[in-house]
Amino acid sequence: MNILIIGSDGQLGFDCAKVLSGTYQVIPVDFPEIDITSRQSLDKAWAAHQPQVVINCAAYTAVDKCETETDAAWRVNADGPRNIGEIAMEYGSRVIHVSTDYVFDGKKQVPSPYVEDDPVNPLSEYGRSKLAGEQMLQARCPAALILRTAWLYSANGPNFLKTMLRLALSDPARAFTIVHDQFGSMTWSLTLATQIEKLLDTDLSGIVHTTADGYSSWYEAACYFLEKMEVAHSFVPCTTEDYPTPAHRPANSILRNKVLDDRGISLFRSWQEDVDRFTEEHGSQLLEEARAERAAS
Repeated sequence: MNILIIGSDGQLGFDCAKVLSGTYQVIPVDFPEIDITSRQSLDKAWAAHQPQVVINCAAYTAVDKCETETDAAWRVNADGPRNIGEIAMEYGSRVIHVSTDYVFDGKKQVPSPYVEDDPVNPLSEYGRSKLAGEQMLQARCPAALILRTAWLYSANGPNFLKTMLRLALSDPARAFTIVHDQFGSMTWSLTLATQIEKLLDTDLSGIVHTTADGYSSWYEAACYFLEKMEVAHSFVPCTTEDYPTPAHRPANSILRNKVLDDRGISLFRSWQEDVDRFTEEHGSQLLEEARAERAAS
């Protein structure tokens, strides 16, 4: 089976390529080799690789920049999935597309999670563009599988946990403020990639939530991770109001993997267990990279 992974340089795309390469013929591609906003670029990729499955991990994920760089965000997050859906239907390819918790407004009372059929109401340009991408893809390719995830981290590429590590190492005594009233589930992209591998053996389509079990605030996740890394820190909790950003961020990003759970096919563990495994496998590498970045700055 030929599997085209779009966005292979990102966290999830990288891990998908790593997980799937042992079993399938994987073609990892990223911009500028492929441009999902261009039908010509996609036509060229499909003609060259003839994929049976395409996994679209490409997205415009700079949440705050989406508020001002709206056209670019919508081209990638909305027009891109539409284009993929159209060409996939022409070639008979299966589409697995990655979406986000930002399609919800986050106003549910914590700890009540969002499930797949809850009403959507995005409050940011990022969320609106990603929701439009879901809808355009489903309109063009009804059998597409859309995976909503949140709070991704990995050993590859920038993410929240790596940022927290750099902050702590830069000045262990400094009282960095970390938001403590936004809640979600830290999700290891390697676990999500492994779940995608399992989903390849199913005919599942539609919306599916794919995050780690349990939840925390950003502050709680940061402290838990640094304690596992045995890195001293002096973080203090703050509110969203104390740390304003251009884009609205959901106060509740907790997703329940109801579809996977109902079918007994979820591979997700608690977010703490995955962070434990992540630090065991990559802790030394993360420290080395963070210290090297500090030395170079």
